[in-house]
Amino acid sequence: MKFSERIGITQSQKELQLTTLDDDLKNGLWNIYNVCIYNLISGSNHGSNSLSGIGELFANHLWHNFFKLTIDSAPSDYYKLYYSLKKRFYEGEWYETFDLIQESYSYLVGINFFKVPQNVENSFNEILEREFSGYRFIQGIIAPITNKHEISELNNAIENTEIFSTLNGCNIHLRSALEKLSDKITPDYRNSIKESISAVESICKVISTRPKDTLNSAIDRIKGKIKIHAQLEQGFKNIYNYTSDEGGVRHGMMDTPSCDFEDAKFMLISCSAFINYLIVKANKAGINFQ
Repeated sequence: MKFSERIGITQSQKELQLTTLDDDLKNGLWNIYNVCIYNLISGSNHGSNSLSGIGELFANHLWHNFFKLTIDSAPSDYYKLYYSLKKRFYEGEWYETFDLIQESYSYLVGINFFKVPQNVENSFNEILEREFSGYRFIQGIIAPITNKHEISELNNAIENTEIFSTLNGCNIHLRSALEKLSDKITPDYRNSIKESISAVESICKVISTRPKDTLNSAIDRIKGKIKIHAQLEQGFKNIYNYTSDEGGVRHGMMDTPSCDFEDAKFMLISCSAFINYLIVKANKAGINFQ
């Protein structure tokens, strides 16, 4: 963590990027585009600056099929191609930047230019994950791994639980889970998952009025107070059991559990949705949070 982040001058967390590319993300993506796409193309021309071979085919494809411009307006040398692509990369809308990356990559894969195309996808995905983007490269397509409805569930859960003092513990766990997930320097997926399920456990204890209950015990007790579908009840018990078993994230002997961004994001969104569900069900049953 940077000195400025440790003393609170700058923030180490950021919001999930769904319709934006901040400078850190855009610069990281450009660096991968430059190294994995442009440099490989220009290097294939054996030192000549004039576009020919793969470079000429690449430029003509983009200008004709992607930009929908005349081929004779395409750059005639690598320097012009570089600065033209960089200008479009940085000055376009966020989705136009993604469009350019995907089109460039897909064309080169289609002509078998890459020896190991998965390595290029992995390089882009490292940046997308590091900068907390809501998208990943999956089989040649830049695809969303979250959406506005999932984000809405999380925001609603945080807002709903901060209204009542009895749900303060639940709110703290949710915020901690989000902070650990969104830390751009050292994301802690393992403990983000732990905090997410602890948030559910906390609200269930409030409803059951038994603060020493485990999640399983609390769910069993609240069934007599609110109606929970049996499959949904069992589903969250299974999730709790997963996070508590020997191979799960809450087991003290597990030093390096296999947890990544998608696991932690799924758990946070799922637990947020269940918390919102419990609040609505409790209100319908006449249970008032204080």
